[in-house]
Amino acid sequence: MSTVPDVIARRPAGEIPEYTKKDFASDQTIRWCPGCGDYSILSQVQTVFAGLGIPREQFVVISGIGCSGRFPYYMNTYGFHTIHGRAPAFATGLKATRPDLHVWVISGDGDSLSIGGNHLIHAMRRNVDIKLLMFNNRIYGLTKGQYSPTSEVGKRTKSTPMGSIDAPFNPPALALGAGASFVARSIAVIPRHLRATVQRAHEHTGMAYVEVYQNCNIFNDGAFAEFTDKSVRSDRILELRHGEPLVWGKTERKGLVLDGLLLKVATLGDGVAESDCLVHDETDPTLASLLVRLEGPDAPLPIGVLQGGPPHLRRGLPGADQQGAQDPRQRRPPQAPECRRHLAHRLIGCATSSARSRSFRRRRPVGSAACSATSTTP
Repeated sequence: MSTVPDVIARRPAGEIPEYTKKDFASDQTIRWCPGCGDYSILSQVQTVFAGLGIPREQFVVISGIGCSGRFPYYMNTYGFHTIHGRAPAFATGLKATRPDLHVWVISGDGDSLSIGGNHLIHAMRRNVDIKLLMFNNRIYGLTKGQYSPTSEVGKRTKSTPMGSIDAPFNPPALALGAGASFVARSIAVIPRHLRATVQRAHEHTGMAYVEVYQNCNIFNDGAFAEFTDKSVRSDRILELRHGEPLVWGKTERKGLVLDGLLLKVATLGDGVAESDCLVHDETDPTLASLLVRLEGPDAPLPIGVLQGGPPHLRRGLPGADQQGAQDPRQRRPPQAPECRRHLAHRLIGCATSSARSRSFRRRRPVGSAACSATSTTP
């Protein structure tokens, strides 16, 4: 494996690097359980990163606790393995001081929606330019099977032997309510879709939140089987495509129509044509809110980009730079490095001081010294 300094030394100034997936794989032994959905997510992220044409030393992967917390160890990039729920705070501070870096946060449903809930919603409210992948398996896996904030009512676990009485969070609905400018959902067992969703998250300027349904085959096997099993997948999953009708189904074609102020499932051909169905619009927050609240035995699971924000917030689109310059935030006078560091310390708050007194693991690309964000390897 080529180390980052070797690659930098060989690369002429201004040359776009050519990577393969292996270039983003570290030398660490992967310690997830066999069959865990995290393997698929790791593979797709490495594949997407390799195709972006961005120098490897410009990526930083930050995680909290749980099984997903080991993600930075397996990426040959810079990274932090931080503390419970505080990954968005560390990411906010890093992005404030080093806006040139591509900062990705890896979290789980327990890490980000329990003790980390406050940090999560405020990162969304601020629309910090970070990308957050939330692995949702509806269970605490690392601590051996306790119910999580996304576990269904009645869930029997070691911590709820009589069944959970708490209503679960709806993560995309929470993200929309907190003001995230990009909200999407994907599934670990559909790698093609997951790759495309991670790519879209990268293209967005601002906070990008992606919920990934991921099966824990040890403590909560089959949590999403009603949607993800191959035998029912085509009839239970609605893939969202901007500008296309909201229709799905292989054995029986169905679509979504508006019934008053609610979405209704209609069977095509039964007095309803495809042209009568709603058309997906990523820039419509009202439609996104309706889609994430679909319920009922006939309701599909929407996957894809629920809300993509205004077109000028997407990297690489024609006119993106010109329109982005009209954003009031872009008209603020540039901050001196000292000001940015002060802002970072204020945003991180107690998380930084807590980390100093704990086992705070940091990793960086193999052999690299190009970025001052990290300084040691585990």
